[in-house]
Amino acid sequence: MSADLAAGLTEFLTRTWGTPTRVDELEYLSAGARRRNVGFTAHVDGERARKLVATLVPAAVQIMSVEDEAAVRELARTHGVPVPAVVAVCADPAVVGEPFVVSDHVAGETVPRRVLRLVAAAGNAETVAREWGEAMGRLHAIDPSAAARTVPATGTDPAAALLAAAEADVRVLLGDRPVFALALRWLERRLPGPPPRPALLHTDLRNGNIVVGTDGLRAVLDWEGAQRCGDPMRDVAWLALRMWRFGADEREFGGFADRASFLRGYQAAGGDFDLDRFRWWKVMGTLAWGVGLAAQAAAHVDGSVRDIVMAASGRRVSEIEWDLLMQIRPEAKV
Repeated sequence: MSADLAAGLTEFLTRTWGTPTRVDELEYLSAGARRRNVGFTAHVDGERARKLVATLVPAAVQIMSVEDEAAVRELARTHGVPVPAVVAVCADPAVVGEPFVVSDHVAGETVPRRVLRLVAAAGNAETVAREWGEAMGRLHAIDPSAAARTVPATGTDPAAALLAAAEADVRVLLGDRPVFALALRWLERRLPGPPPRPALLHTDLRNGNIVVGTDGLRAVLDWEGAQRCGDPMRDVAWLALRMWRFGADEREFGGFADRASFLRGYQAAGGDFDLDRFRWWKVMGTLAWGVGLAAQAAAHVDGSVRDIVMAASGRRVSEIEWDLLMQIRPEAKV
């Protein structure tokens, strides 16, 4: 596969740049649930070698086309969001077997637990958190109409739409779990309505999709879930969910940062923080994660909802129930 990939990238970049190019030093980087990232070196005739990354996107898991994702990334980058520059885009799966985006390589750590260790060793948690907030604030300051119409839009009332979808999923997958029913009632009573200032969202800008170094935040990755006209508090709340703290539960943002540090950067970059909407989206995000775990479990058993708890993902549903109860209890700290 490495030889085929190197040959395909060599042929594609030579044709794209119109200059003889040789690709070597392939390195498979951390892979997500949908995509693979491969680092490599491109030797361009008469130029200095370039460190690049190819993000391979199987057609079966594409949320948006690689061309549209690249366009959103470049839009964000031109507005000051730290994003690896797009070098080339290939939508033809025949070249290397899957569509792909080639980007500049950004050195740093992406694996969440290693990020926690790096931040602890460097003592730069406040810096990373502030720069993380700034990146999101700049993203949310972009006029969402500037994004291509091919980028999915959330609709005029994204909270109501997601709640309706969650209610349907809970009935099918978790109808016998009273905590989920209680959380749905809590969400229904506090439905926040359309966002006063719809924004361009990343939807997954968590620890695990950022590049961190000893000097701070270096890049934001994985833009395939970007959406237009969403509620910015959905983006902010997603970062603060417990599953993205990786055992360091006392630090709300990514397991290494407190809320105040993140918000200093977010608000300085133009973000408008709404505590009530933030809390609603934290509960919604937690519930949605529990539904996702239940769906994964159901796909690996015989289809009976009562057997979900027998699968690995299903066992984690109980953790989500605890999270939900802690979030919606009357005396909960938001």
